Amino acid sequence: MNVQDSSKVDQAALAGVVAGFDIPDPTKIERLEGKVSDAEWRLRLDLAALYRLTALYGWTDLVFTHISVRLPDEDGSPRFLINPYGVMFDEMTASSLIKIDMDGNIKQDTSYFVNPAGFTIHSAVHMHRHDARCVMHVHTPYGVAVSVQKEGLRKYTQFAMVVHDDVAYHDYEGIALDLDERERLVRDLGDKNFIILRNHGTLTTGPNCAIAFLRMYFLEQACKAQIFAQSVGSPDGLIEETDDMSARVLQQGAAGFAEGLGDNLVWPGLIRRLNRMNPGYNH
Repeated sequence: MNVQDSSKVDQAALAGVVAGFDIPDPTKIERLEGKVSDAEWRLRLDLAALYRLTALYGWTDLVFTHISVRLPDEDGSPRFLINPYGVMFDEMTASSLIKIDMDGNIKQDTSYFVNPAGFTIHSAVHMHRHDARCVMHVHTPYGVAVSVQKEGLRKYTQFAMVVHDDVAYHDYEGIALDLDERERLVRDLGDKNFIILRNHGTLTTGPNCAIAFLRMYFLEQACKAQIFAQSVGSPDGLIEETDDMSARVLQQGAAGFAEGLGDNLVWPGLIRRLNRMNPGYNH
């Protein structure tokens, strides 16, 4: 699958599909363990688990958001995994995930295709932020509700202050099919690990799936609490903390997002919960 030369492309044409296509059952396809490298299989397991956890926490938008993971390079070229378009997050499997390069070419045998908007957003971050080995993007009602507010995320809660000063903003440019948007998105993201996509949704990065999830958890909780707090009406009835306090809380909570700490605290328990409630991601 090759990305067309034009920066503005037709979504169906880019996906390489025609009317009447079939989406295979991801639990029935060939299992890839032993057919890919051990490193790739471990990343496939983590990413498939992350998709199912996203569904378990109610952060999905049917099949219309994306989570990606950077793979080890192949032949000196970058690779990453992204979801097959049309597979629900709660049925995602390690073997159904699609390996893609930075030009949008699928680099494996598969009956699936990818969402072009996922390619646009995720390739932008992966190409410019090598520390962002996992990129998580969702459209939750609370995140979208905060994204439309001119003031964005407010310093109302500890949830918010843990992330507030690490949050960037990117103005809405329509459904992300314009490849030129990648330059502006990574410019706006800079060196931050959270970005609120105006009128659209939220995005977090992490050195692994666990940290990306943990960051999204705190951002989602912050957005939810803000919407609940704003239900009282006027902001005059709310207490917003100072910039100094927000900076202090960010520093106090930073260790929770450190690789080897926050991930080790939460990921094993999340996997145990997933295995109890929705096993099968490791197919």
